[in-house]
Amino acid sequence: MTTLKEHFLLDPGVVFLNHGSFGATPRPVFEAYRDWQLRLERQPVLFLGRELDGLLGESRQALGGYLNADADDLVYIPNATHGVNIIARSLGLAPGDEILTSDHEYGACDHTWDFICGKTGAVYVRQPIPLPVCGGDEIVEQLWQGVTPRTKAITLSHITSPTALRLPLEKVCERARDRGIVTIVDAAHSPGQIPLDLQALGADAVFGNCHKWMMAPKGAGFLYARRELQPRIEPLVVSWGYRPTPETTTGSRFIDILQWTGTKDPAAALAVPAAIRFMAEHNWEAVRRDCHELLRQAIERICGLTGLAPLYPLESDFYAQMGIAPLPECDLAALKRRLYDGFRVEVPLIQWQDRQFVRISVQGYNTQEDIDALVGALEVSGKSL
Repeated sequence: MTTLKEHFLLDPGVVFLNHGSFGATPRPVFEAYRDWQLRLERQPVLFLGRELDGLLGESRQALGGYLNADADDLVYIPNATHGVNIIARSLGLAPGDEILTSDHEYGACDHTWDFICGKTGAVYVRQPIPLPVCGGDEIVEQLWQGVTPRTKAITLSHITSPTALRLPLEKVCERARDRGIVTIVDAAHSPGQIPLDLQALGADAVFGNCHKWMMAPKGAGFLYARRELQPRIEPLVVSWGYRPTPETTTGSRFIDILQWTGTKDPAAALAVPAAIRFMAEHNWEAVRRDCHELLRQAIERICGLTGLAPLYPLESDFYAQMGIAPLPECDLAALKRRLYDGFRVEVPLIQWQDRQFVRISVQGYNTQEDIDALVGALEVSGKSL
């Protein structure tokens, strides 16, 4: 496997196996980001007042090509959490409406839906999807047990944060459309980690991050909405785009109300095309394949160390570059300190339901030596805790 470590700014003294939390940006992409910031500072009025809409349009075109979506159906937002807040507040929920989700969802999204349901009287239904999993059809059927005549929307992660489980959303979205149920996808972890085709996915709304597995700078998220849903979208922050003039409109209400929400640094969004180019220049399909194989080995070795069975079939697409390995019951905080302070291994330890895991992210900068370091550190730490 050819390592891309030299292209990243990460501390060489740390075994970094936590790309999934906040990502990491390659040098060429970071340089593009800094160039946009410098251009902004040289003439802020020209840049923000007269050039930015066109520049963002070009960046959205590149992102749309990468995600197979029309650029006018995409808008840049700061992050995925921003996206769930926009969608949750735009649905017009009423008392008794149900929002169906799984019990594998990201905490910030759960909090958002809990807050909105508390305000509206709607009900947030967390349907269990137990581990280990065996098949995609089984997951769909388990989820569908939570559907009732009151289900107004289904919101799910494409790749879950705590359990790194890839959900079969194409099947869920197709089935939901037949029932007239709105589908909302949290794609924080999928673009860059797996091929993401928004047309094939078939969701009504998708929010995601470019700063994680696409490796763009922090602050580059996106929101996609099908044309049929766009008239219902409301801005979180009302600004000039709410009533654009003929000179300032982009021609899309969806873009107008969400793109300009006051003065901010747009450099992260403008650097997204550089991130897409970086992946193309480094044969990212092969990189993802190599990373998946390293991850498979890591999970297999850790399961061999602990004597615990994997939580999804290792020869499957239930995981990609991020996956979990079960741990025996232990003091996670103490183990976390031991791994980092004693071995300089940066990796998240997860408590989910009554289970404990290590969640491993493998990106193009990781090597076999990184996996060896993690497994060795777990072996030593397990004996000393």
